[in-house]
Amino acid sequence: MSLGPLTFLSTAAAAERTIRIVAFGDSLTAGYGVAQSAAFPVQLERALKAKGHAVEVINAGVSGDTTAAALDRLEWSVPDGVDAAIVELGANDALRGLDPVRARANLDEILKRLSARGAELLIAGMTAPRNWGDAYVKAFDPMFGELAKAHGALLYPFFLEGVALDPKLNLGDGLHPTEAGIAEIVKRILPSVEALIAKVEAKRAATAKKG
Repeated sequence: MSLGPLTFLSTAAAAERTIRIVAFGDSLTAGYGVAQSAAFPVQLERALKAKGHAVEVINAGVSGDTTAAALDRLEWSVPDGVDAAIVELGANDALRGLDPVRARANLDEILKRLSARGAELLIAGMTAPRNWGDAYVKAFDPMFGELAKAHGALLYPFFLEGVALDPKLNLGDGLHPTEAGIAEIVKRILPSVEALIAKVEAKRAATAKKG
């Protein structure tokens, strides 16, 4: 007896259950300076699967991206059909001293477009270098929490929490995490990503109930 149709149905059902998460960000997402197998999306997917989650985490990070550059490429770099997005952007705007008002507007539009695609959102915040002065910091740092509230998104306040400025967890440039540093990020952000997955599952359950 052929198991072909049964195998096909089983594979299709598994694919339907899989939650697709896009990690949309800059070099911190892309995995600058480490093997691709050690990049944030890969390590995150591995950690989530180890906890029993059926997920695919897509790496849509581009090194050097500002919020403006990320907005410009969003339509072609984020695949259709994603269930959720982790938005990790803003570090390059802050490092270059770019206008926080423009960065906020760019992030706002990114979140609008991802939400319009039906993606649940998790924003990974950043902090501005203190050498830009109090006015810049006060304009930059709060925008992530404010945008999360405005868009009904989850917030992870600081993507580099526990890693920033630790020479043991960063490359020689002092800006980008090593493989071990990325593992620390994954460990710390994991509960927030599981909350994101729970939102996707709740939406699926509500849709199924309506159907």
